[in-house]
Amino acid sequence: MEPTDRGHGPEVRRGVPPGSEARVAALYWEAFGRKLGTALNPPDTARAFLAAHLRHDRGVVAVVDGEVAGVAGYQLGDRGLLGGGARDVLSTYGAWRGLGRLALLALMERQPADGELVMDGIAVTPEHRGEGIGSLLLREVAAVAAEHSCRRVRLDVIDVNPRARALYERHGFVAVHTEQTPYLRRLMGFGAVTTMHRAITKPLSTKGSR
Repeated sequence: MEPTDRGHGPEVRRGVPPGSEARVAALYWEAFGRKLGTALNPPDTARAFLAAHLRHDRGVVAVVDGEVAGVAGYQLGDRGLLGGGARDVLSTYGAWRGLGRLALLALMERQPADGELVMDGIAVTPEHRGEGIGSLLLREVAAVAAEHSCRRVRLDVIDVNPRARALYERHGFVAVHTEQTPYLRRLMGFGAVTTMHRAITKPLSTKGSR
């Protein structure tokens, strides 16, 4: 990674730091609001819902000058970074409007197979893009997978995000299946989803992680 003149470089940490829930929720919303918005809008309510139900132990973050500059969420077993069950959705949005939102959230749900870690996505603040933070986060997630004896990391990338797909390919992810989803283009802004795998063969680590 090229050095920058913005203070210290990024430090990768496991877990969402206490007190940074709103910032992480805002990052996720900026990156994935078009997709999540159909189920969680309006934006202020959505960001508050995400912040209130984050599972701190299912994310890795990059911290620059004391602030979270990037986050990668993942699922192991039945727990992912983005929490909140049916009762929480109904409590926030009301029974009548909440039922439809639950159906949309179920459509986006992905469960890991045995020996698999599923990534929920990477989000980096605009001012820190291009500084290698996405690569640092990917390496740390792979290290988490190795330590949990996972055979592979799985993620999905949409057709309108070729930059993310190129990043994943540079880190050893291989496309295994593409599902055409034209029915989601108007609703969520994309028309195809590609599933990618990265094999995990040995323990990995990121220098400076803790």
